[in-house]
Amino acid sequence: MMERRRMDAALLVVFLGHLATALEVPLDLLEKLPQPPTITNQSPRDYIIDPRENIIIHCEAKGNPHPSFSWTRNGTHFDIDEDSNVNMRPHSGTLVVDISREKAEHYEGLYQCTARNKHGTAVSNNIFVRQSRSPLWSKEKIKPIVVQEGVSLVLPCRPPVGLPPPIIFWMDNNFQRLPQSSRVSQSLNGDLYFSNVLREDSRNDYICYARFPHTQTIQQKQPITVKVINLDALNDTMAAFYNDTDLFSEDPLEERKPAFLIPSGPSSSKMVLRGQVLEMECIADGLPTPEISWTKVSRDFPAKRTSFLHYQKTLRIVNVSESDAGDYRCTARNRLGSVHHTIHVSVKAAPYWLSGPPRNLVLAPGENGVLTCRASGTPKPTITWAMNGIPIENSPKDLSRKVEDDTIIFTDVQTGSSAVYQCNVSNDYGYLLANAFVNVLSESPRVLTPANKVYQVVKNHQALMDCASFGSPMPRITWFKESRSSTLDGDPYILHDNGTLEIHVAQGRHSGKYTCVAQNFLGNYENHIYLEVKEPTRILKQPEYKVVQRGRSVVFECKVKHDPSLTPIMTWLKDDGELPDDERFIVDLDSLTITDVTENDVGVYTCIMNTTLDHDSASAELTVVEATPTPAVVYEKPDPPTDLELTDQKKRSVQLTWTPGDEHYSPIHKFLIQYEDSLHHRGHWHNLTEVPGTKTTAHLKLSPYVHYTFRVLAVNAVGFSHPSSSSRIYKTEPAAPDENPTGVKGFGTQHDNLVISWKPLSDLQSNGPGLHYRVMWRQQGVDSEWTTVTVANNSQFVVSGTPTFVPYEIKVQAVNDHGDGPEPAIAHGYSGEDLPLAAPRNVQAMVRNSTLAEVHWDPVLPKHTRGHLKGYKVYYRREYSIHKHNPHHVEEQILTFSGNHSHGMLPGLHPFSRYSFNVRAYNGKGEGPPSLTQHFETPEGVPGAPTSLIVTNPNLDSLTLEWSPPHDRNGHITGYTLKYQPVNNSNEVGPVEELALLANETSVTLFNLKYSTRYKFYLNAKTVRGAGPAISQEVVPIINEALISQLDVDVGTGNTQTSHPIAPSAPRHPSHKVRPVSPFGNVSSSVGEEGTLISWEYWGPEKNIYVEYIVENSEGEEEWQKELVNGSQNIMLKGLKGGLSYRVRLVAKGHHDQPLHHSEELLVTVPAVASRQVDIATQGWFIGLMCAIALLILILLIICFIQRNKGGKYPVKEKEDAHTDPEFQPMKEDDCTFGEYSDNEDHKPLKGSRTPSNGTVKRDDSDDSLVDYGEGGDGQFNEDGSFIGQYSGKTASRDTGEGHESSEAPSPINAMNSLNSFV
Repeated sequence: MMERRRMDAALLVVFLGHLATALEVPLDLLEKLPQPPTITNQSPRDYIIDPRENIIIHCEAKGNPHPSFSWTRNGTHFDIDEDSNVNMRPHSGTLVVDISREKAEHYEGLYQCTARNKHGTAVSNNIFVRQSRSPLWSKEKIKPIVVQEGVSLVLPCRPPVGLPPPIIFWMDNNFQRLPQSSRVSQSLNGDLYFSNVLREDSRNDYICYARFPHTQTIQQKQPITVKVINLDALNDTMAAFYNDTDLFSEDPLEERKPAFLIPSGPSSSKMVLRGQVLEMECIADGLPTPEISWTKVSRDFPAKRTSFLHYQKTLRIVNVSESDAGDYRCTARNRLGSVHHTIHVSVKAAPYWLSGPPRNLVLAPGENGVLTCRASGTPKPTITWAMNGIPIENSPKDLSRKVEDDTIIFTDVQTGSSAVYQCNVSNDYGYLLANAFVNVLSESPRVLTPANKVYQVVKNHQALMDCASFGSPMPRITWFKESRSSTLDGDPYILHDNGTLEIHVAQGRHSGKYTCVAQNFLGNYENHIYLEVKEPTRILKQPEYKVVQRGRSVVFECKVKHDPSLTPIMTWLKDDGELPDDERFIVDLDSLTITDVTENDVGVYTCIMNTTLDHDSASAELTVVEATPTPAVVYEKPDPPTDLELTDQKKRSVQLTWTPGDEHYSPIHKFLIQYEDSLHHRGHWHNLTEVPGTKTTAHLKLSPYVHYTFRVLAVNAVGFSHPSSSSRIYKTEPAAPDENPTGVKGFGTQHDNLVISWKPLSDLQSNGPGLHYRVMWRQQGVDSEWTTVTVANNSQFVVSGTPTFVPYEIKVQAVNDHGDGPEPAIAHGYSGEDLPLAAPRNVQAMVRNSTLAEVHWDPVLPKHTRGHLKGYKVYYRREYSIHKHNPHHVEEQILTFSGNHSHGMLPGLHPFSRYSFNVRAYNGKGEGPPSLTQHFETPEGVPGAPTSLIVTNPNLDSLTLEWSPPHDRNGHITGYTLKYQPVNNSNEVGPVEELALLANETSVTLFNLKYSTRYKFYLNAKTVRGAGPAISQEVVPIINEALISQLDVDVGTGNTQTSHPIAPSAPRHPSHKVRPVSPFGNVSSSVGEEGTLISWEYWGPEKNIYVEYIVENSEGEEEWQKELVNGSQNIMLKGLKGGLSYRVRLVAKGHHDQPLHHSEELLVTVPAVASRQVDIATQGWFIGLMCAIALLILILLIICFIQRNKGGKYPVKEKEDAHTDPEFQPMKEDDCTFGEYSDNEDHKPLKGSRTPSNGTVKRDDSDDSLVDYGEGGDGQFNEDGSFIGQYSGKTASRDTGEGHESSEAPSPINAMNSLNSFV
């Protein structure tokens, strides 16, 4: 009776197992279905961590709803919230442990993760977390090992115990691995074994290293010293000292037969687990060195899993199975004998799956199923079950569930029975844990294979069409073809259990549409599949064996037939490798050409034709021979091809073949194929295509509705051949157009029209008679129907009465008598534009500074733009200067801002002025209405230079300066600053005097000036914003000085005021002069030694200024001489000849279409001898001074001579420092020579002037330097604000010669010298 029950249970298990297998589906594709948890990722069972990094224990699971997670540690609940160092990743069960505040060893232990939702609970393996360890070697002092030559030796390693165990290797001090051989080898435990030692084994650096792979650290043992001695040699040596007495009485070691060092004894045993690696070793002692061999008693080694290492001393078998158990014998043998050792190997097994872990079950209510947990092991494992993590015996009772050892049988399951079951299989050597859920669902069928999937197979090959499905209960699959007249369940169709339909040998008739239907009692679902059976790829003409002379060309042909719907790819190989990367190898569609063949090209060439479904290949060999000498030849154009023939005629293509003409010793490079269309362009030949000179066939693609006639021309290095005779006419049939016009555009020329234009098709593109165009349009987003017109013999159409600037969708389709072209693409356009309706609002200005304002406005709304917004224009005008309050008749200025801006900058404004402005939007049609006019005022700026500076009443020691206020005041004038300084004949300047003047003053008289000394005056006006540019004058205050030179405007500001002996004068109001039409004023001249200085004022806009001059009373043929002015307002004319008078004028040149502006002519007379200085060389006081200096120099020479003879030095420096005479030239201490002396007073430097130590005046980098605004001289300000300057007339020789003198530091004595130099 018991046997009958067992048999019934077995039959039930078999039946239910088959049923359960059929229900397996990829649940990941069905995201909305309820699903119990499934563990998808977890850390390994034996998890060794790096103590230097954070601990990450993985636990990932899926399910619907998404599961929640919890952990146990060492069998108890692990409360993550109570440990601040532990966090769980969001939507995951993975733990991250921060070890920055706690040691890693604190978290060692046994962890288990639990994932649960309302449908069940899944658990992970037990994860044993341990930190890796790489301990240091214990310190020890290793004594040197002295050993006799020939004996065996073992060097122990004994590394520290680490986790995981270290990898052992022996090296020397130079980190080189010690050589190993059949005599010397490392054992599995790391010790170094010598079967016998030799004298060369003596060394002091036998070092054992242990590498710990987890932390990538290496530990080193103390070096071991080995000294090998030879007793025979030692005896001979000692005998010489002890009367041939043998010191060592023992006999020297002789050869010996083998003996095992490891393992010991005649036999041993070893246990290994199934699936692991079995390693056994035998190391023997002996002299000579024994050889090791292995055998297995009564059986052979598993050949594919066995290897011998360490010179046959180690036997290694991987992936051990139960069949590897038994006795293994190792034998050590030398010429004196042999020794054996037997190792008995037993194989145990941790649990392992026989048919895989149990699978998830999806059952419908009322169905039956089975979970199977089939496993094995040695010893036989025990199997326990749990449900949702609780032992099944402690779980709620379920009548539909029955546990039979390794199987759970479910019968008549009901909704709500879903759960996750755990199967635990364990024995002494390990365990297996698997989760499998039972999901009870009622689901109508679904087909998981993508709809309308296309399967492509090659004719006569197998075809498999999938119909993966899901449903609960499991749906039944039925296949139909085309009309569904009958199900496909017989030859040639095979229906597999998983729903796949197989056709064992597919033919063309099997192509078509297939339908698979999945059905259960809840419904059905169908899916369409398409099968395409393609023709196989075949090589019709294979490449042939070739013998070619060196330097010639060779062609391998490989003509292929393939299914026309597949794209073929031709690949050529040489000797089964890629072709050389050489431009001599030319790969064409169906051939390989090699030009200028060499011996390196010999080989086997293979052509492979691949498609996405199949391929075919063929090979041929190339042999290269030496070229035979040929006589000199004459190269000519090739003869025209002949025998033109049309074959393979189709609607849109034809194949043209021909016979090449004579090459005339110059190979043909290519053939040019031309055609004539006698229907549309009779008598006109057009180039159609080119083919390489190695081909005589061309596949020509043709257009419909053309009467083709072909001809061929050959081309070689000499040139083109004559055309061949024409082929016969080939007429292609008319057809509907293949393409539509391009360049379709929509735009408006008026505010109420839409112009639709396109590029018409050519005659060749028309494809047939009666070509016309179907023009369609509709208002975008408004009209649903297209308005259509037909247009012929035109390339545009005008739609009238359209709204202003609205978007349209446009299509233009080509049509002829044989049909319509393809569906045209939609183009977009707009009807005509009109002027914008609205003006920008909220217009306002923000003044940034005295010359810059920022204008803001609100953009015009798109509905009021009525066109493509191009941008905005700001109209602005200067109404008047706030100072004068009289209006300026200035033209309105326009500044354009392209694009959709809402603000812009107005640069170049006049300071202290009132402006008005408005803003207008503009589009492609024009400008819209202006905004409300707004006003803004610019703040005060620095004033311009005074209009004039005139010197009047020059006397011996006084003069009067008169000036006019600046033309551009740019604010309220708060005062004037007058600076002046003396200038000597070498254009060096003295100290600056500064005078502050009131705003209402227009003249000042200066007293106590030096007689016969030139002065330069600088006058500038000031506002609250600062000082403006200065106007300058230069004068000599003597009555008979007729020439007062005037220089241009410099820029300079100073804040040092000094009291001056001036006579107050009544304030004068400057006369307001009307500015002349000419932009030039105050033109003056000054004749000096280096030329004639022309100065002027200029307020025009032109940048190109010239000075022109001509001799007075010259004949009409003589031309004006011209010199360009580089941005300044003065120029030195050096080309004027003495004794002549010149007419000088200034010219301003604008654009080529603008008139020239001339100044009034100035008459300049150049004297024959230009000298303004009194000749002091004839003055008595000067002669007396020179005599005194000469006498003093003579006395100094005598004293210096006496001191040198005595070996002493005269303290000249003290007297030099005490001497205040500026004319005194000091004597140099080092060589008793004198400084440079000049009898020309004009070249004396001003000792008060400050120059760098190199004798030059450097320009200041400040923006307020005089150079940037005026003459271009080197004037600048010192750090204390005092003005210094130097004229540009210095020569390089003076800079060099007087460098030391001019570099003196300022001092009271130097200041006195500076004043005295002008006396």
